[in-house]
Amino acid sequence: MDWDKLRVFHAVADAGSLTHAGDTLHLSQSAVSRQVRALEESLNTTLFHRHARGLILTEQGELLFDATTAMNKRLDSASARIRDSEEEVFGELRVTTTIGFGSLWLAPRLSRLYDQYPDLKVDLMLEERVLDLPMREADVAIRMKEPSQADLVRKRLVNIHMRLFATQEYLDKNGVPEKMEDLFSHRLICQNPNSTQVQAGATLVQSLIAENIVPFLTVNNYFGVLQSVLNHLGVGVLPGYVEASFPSLVRVLPDVESKEVPVFLAYPEELRHSKRVQAFRDFVQDEIRDERRKRANAET
Repeated sequence: MDWDKLRVFHAVADAGSLTHAGDTLHLSQSAVSRQVRALEESLNTTLFHRHARGLILTEQGELLFDATTAMNKRLDSASARIRDSEEEVFGELRVTTTIGFGSLWLAPRLSRLYDQYPDLKVDLMLEERVLDLPMREADVAIRMKEPSQADLVRKRLVNIHMRLFATQEYLDKNGVPEKMEDLFSHRLICQNPNSTQVQAGATLVQSLIAENIVPFLTVNNYFGVLQSVLNHLGVGVLPGYVEASFPSLVRVLPDVESKEVPVFLAYPEELRHSKRVQAFRDFVQDEIRDERRKRANAET
């Protein structure tokens, strides 16, 4: 099959319009139409249903679009490896992680990464869904459990625990709980047990509920829990790493915490020698080491 015709077909299928595809490819609508028609003739099939409001893929067109999508991802991967063969760190790096870790730990630290590599562009994708790294839905992932996908380089970064926090202003007004039963007279804020979250966090919340401590407010992510706590609403269940970034937080009931939650960094084997991936990996590890050092100094 002709690569140029496949490229035009993919653009049309992606845009759903000859005109929009032509704009993307810098071709006239008639030129795009001729390429698609020639491809259909060479395959002896119809790839699009043509409607007044646009183009819809036929079953055969969907099969070909799946193939061209996979081809594009492989070409993107090859292009990234070629660019990264140079010593400079530049270009786009797609990083996926959870909403909580990405918004509360990673994003506030990225300015230091850009200080080192001003030509790097990070596309930060915050979601609980696990993206497919081998299929290049992202370049690097930071996850709260060991990735199960094959052909990945993985490194355990740190272990975290879910803990209880409040502000000093809230505690001055409402008192400091000294034992579990004292939480009955406090407003508990946590992630909704039915929302997507690390299992250890959900287990801790369930154990509190089992003690008949009813949450005053539930939120579907840790960012919302943190904002509520920072605004003196109550005692929140939050990952322990927030303590370093938000000095106004005070840990409550230090003996109460979740089981250990491992944090892993992972990327496809084919990006092992990527300069961008190496730079990001080293940056995250340096930040974790600096945080440990500061915590150790504070305790001595």
